Amino acid sequence: MMTQINVRVEDKTKRLASKTLADIGLDMSSAVNLFLKQVIVDQGLPFTPSTKYAKKLRAKWDKEVAWALKHGKRYTDTKELFRDLNIE
Repeated sequence: MMTQINVRVEDKTKRLASKTLADIGLDMSSAVNLFLKQVIVDQGLPFTPSTKYAKKLRAKWDKEVAWALKHGKRYTDTKELFRDLNIE
């Protein structure tokens, strides 16, 4: 049985990845399947995550968190949150 996964990526990322994959004879679905099967085999990511951009990424996250803490709405109960999300 097959199932579907929906993933959001930037348009440019999808376009460039699709071209690169096509150049090696793969479509996006096949590449994702290969990735997930390798995750199972390796029992983890099939590559070593790099810390090359870690400081830049952390700074971006910290900035977003600071903004959310200063300007974001806080909720005291889930009913209020769900009302704002239009989930009732």
